[in-house]
Amino acid sequence: MARKYLVMAHRTPQFDASVIEPHRTFLQDLLAKGRLQESGGFTNSPGGAYVILAESLPTATTIAHSDPLHTTGASELTIYEWEITVSA
Repeated sequence: MARKYLVMAHRTPQFDASVIEPHRTFLQDLLAKGRLQESGGFTNSPGGAYVILAESLPTATTIAHSDPLHTTGASELTIYEWEITVSA
C-alpha cells in the first residue's frame, strides 16, 4: 500500500533557473506513473513542495533524490512521511 510523502524543496545558493524545466518534466513523469499527488511553489519564499506516493520512506527518498533539483544541488530536499488526518 502506498503512503504519502511530503517533499519540501528549499533553494540553495547553487540554484539556477535552468533546472526548472527538467524539474517540471520529472514531476510530469511521476504524475504519469501515478506517483505524484500534487505539487506547487511557495508564494512567500523560494522553493516548493510536492506529495509523492511510495511504499516506504527509502523508496520515497530514492524517488525524490532523482529530482533534478536534488541531483544538480539546486535545492535541499526534506522528505516526511505524511499521515493526513483531515482532508476535504
